Order: sequence, then structure tokens, then C-alpha cells
Amino acid sequence: MVLTFDPFREFDRLAGQLLGTAVPGGTTLAMPMDLYRSGDHFVLHCDLAGVDPGSVQIDVDNRVLTIRAERSPRTDDDVQWVRRERPTGTFERRLTLADGLDTARITATWQDGVLTLTIPVAEAAKPRRIEISTGDRPAVEETAAISAT
Repeated sequence: MVLTFDPFREFDRLAGQLLGTAVPGGTTLAMPMDLYRSGDHFVLHCDLAGVDPGSVQIDVDNRVLTIRAERSPRTDDDVQWVRRERPTGTFERRLTLADGLDTARITATWQDGVLTLTIPVAEAAKPRRIEISTGDRPAVEETAAISAT
């Protein structure tokens, strides 16, 4: 399992917020997210207020889910900024997905600046009851289900 980790990413983000400067070197910003399980799927909410949904890119490669988004700065020449706190640039989040998830059936929706991904649990990973066969009654149903996987 490969995890990418930049120990200075959070420090750079905090320093940029504190000093009111852009993040140096084009470092990507983390987006706030919530992740929970509901029944037989996981739900991931990412806050991306002010981001054009067309700039959002979602990829899955070797069980690594990558979400990238771009928030462009306003380029109004006729305004004099008093304060700018909303970060601009590239936002990115990488999550390593468990083996028991069905990455081919991930869906994404967008509403009110919140990206929602629904990640279903794979059928093979769902709990199931296994019947015990006795000498007079074989467990035909479970044998068929096991051979189908």
C-alpha cells in the first residue's frame, strides 16, 4: 500500500492562511471532508464552495481515490481588496480505499458547493449467512453463490 505524505503541506497551508499569502511552490491545498458508512455504502462529502464543478477531477488508480479541484482567483481590476481569506489554487485529496469496495460503481454528485461521492461495498465483502449441510440435505444455494464469485 503506497501512501503519499508531505509533512510540510499542513504547515505551508497554515502559514499561507496566517500571512495572507498564496501557498508557495504550487503546493496543493487539502479540502475539508466528511466520510461515513451508511448501510452498504460509504459517503464522502467534500466542501468546495466557490469551485467550478467543471474543474473537479476524480480518479481511482490502484485503489487510490484522488479528488482534484481548482478555485481561480477573482480578477476584477476595478476593486481594491481589503482582505482575501479564501484560498485559491489547486485542492487535492487522496484516500486509499479498502479492498472490499466496488470502485467501478462510485458515483459523484454536486450540490451547493459540496461534492458527494457514494462508494458501494463490493458484494463479495458484504456479510452473508452460510448454511450448514447435513447428510440428508446439501447446501445447494450457498454452493451456487460461492461458485459465482
